[in-house]
Amino acid sequence: MAIYLTLTTLTDEGRKRMEEYPEWLKELNKEVEYMGVKILSQYALLGQYDFVNILEAPSDEVAAKLAIHLSAKGGLQTLTLAAIPLDDLIATLKKKPESL
Repeated sequence: MAIYLTLTTLTDEGRKRMEEYPEWLKELNKEVEYMGVKILSQYALLGQYDFVNILEAPSDEVAAKLAIHLSAKGGLQTLTLAAIPLDDLIATLKKKPESL
């Protein structure tokens, strides 16, 4: 399973929903898990983004489907980044080009 970071920004509609019903985000988590994505960690942020989620998904396609699904709901926009474990990156960098 691959790791992804999802940076989330609430839209005007999403901020209104959060103010009226803060548990709305927990309901979204159930949808995320139903799609086969595991939530490893979540944090509220101060700054350009409102939340960061660290997720584990079976493929890039599932991660993309999740991002589209969540954004289509209208309450938030996402930026999804694939995360490569540092040890995996180092091992790949040590390989000779012909063995890649």
